[in-house]
Formats: sequence, C-alpha cells, structure tokens
Amino acid sequence: MSETQQVVIASHNRSKSREIEQLLRAGLADLPVEIRLLADYPNAPEPPEENADSYAGNAVIKARACAAFTHAISFADDAGLEIDALNGQPGMYSRRFAGEETPFSVKMGILLEMLKDVPLERRTARFRCAVAIAVPNGEIYTFEDTLEGRIADAPRGQAGFGYDPIFYVPTLGCTLAELPSEFKNRISHRAKVMRQAVPKLRELLSQTVAPQSGDRVDS
Repeated sequence: MSETQQVVIASHNRSKSREIEQLLRAGLADLPVEIRLLADYPNAPEPPEENADSYAGNAVIKARACAAFTHAISFADDAGLEIDALNGQPGMYSRRFAGEETPFSVKMGILLEMLKDVPLERRTARFRCAVAIAVPNGEIYTFEDTLEGRIADAPRGQAGFGYDPIFYVPTLGCTLAELPSEFKNRISHRAKVMRQAVPKLRELLSQTVAPQSGDRVDS
C-alpha cells in the first residue's frame, strides 16, 4: 500500500473515541493511514438509531452508515456493563441508563444503591465490547470480547470514563479508573477486542477493495 488511506471512527464524540483512536494508532503505526472521526467531515449525518438486539448489531449499524457516507473503511464499537446480580443491567442500555444526559457519577450512585445489600462475592460483572469494521463495498466484520470483574462498594480513581471508577479488577486489586491510560489500554475489554480487529483492518488496508453487491458478515 503506497498511498495514504483513511479509517474513520463512526462517532461524533471525541472524548469517547479517544481510547479507540489511541488503540488504532498503535496497531496501525507502521502503515500510511489517516485516522479520522466522522465528526471531522463537513455535513456529517447525525448518529443512526442503535436499535439492534446485540452489541455487535449496534456497532454494525454505526459502521455501515459511516462507510456509506465517507466511502472509507469505517470502524465502530458498542459496549456495556453487565452486572450479574442485576440480571445483566445496565447492559446494552449502559449509556442511556437513568437518562442519556445523566452524569455517570449519578448513574454509578444509582447502581451502587441497587447493590447495597449484595456482598462483594456476588457483585460479579463484566464489560462487554463489540466492534464492527465496514468496507464501502458492503463487507462487514465483527468482533467481541469481555473483561471480567466486580462492582466496587464505592467509586475509586480519577482516570478513565463512564463506569470505570466502580469496575474493580480483582487480579489487579484496583478499579479501571485507578489505572494509567497506557496500562488500561493493554488490558481493557476494548483493548482485547481490538487485538482481534486490528489484524483484519490491516489486511483490508493492504488490498484494493473492488465494489461488489451484498454483505458478508464474519465474526
């Protein structure tokens, strides 16, 4: 591959996408690739409705719409926190839990109140992340992975974002929000799934993609 190609992250949210961008740059550092956000494009469309019944399905919706608009290989993710004692809540509704505009500090407080009588050994939980790569010719590739942990009894740490301050990783003895970003980017659910996705992305970037009809979904 001699000329610079583009990979577009299907997002308008720069803070949420920073972790994805860092992981992509690390995985594609030796290739002539420009990584952009959908928000970088003039007249970029609003995010499509995420109405699938799976994380992978929501990631596909975003990646496919982005590829159709930008005519570039597009990358999207969808992730959620699943708490076993709450029957998997908030799950796919993690961002919208207690209201989409509600600060995560409030969301975490509500979850901790719901778990106040649940002992630590039963506060098992996981972050689940799915990513989708969409090629302008219609090909779709999906990948999924998880990070197992427990819900802490109180928020701890100032790093990370979202529910990181209450997600305790027993093997590390701390929450995700207590980890430096460079270390979190090696062990997180998003980092794990990216290790699956980046080789496929490298493969796609190394070849000339010819237009074709129909979709192909691999996982």
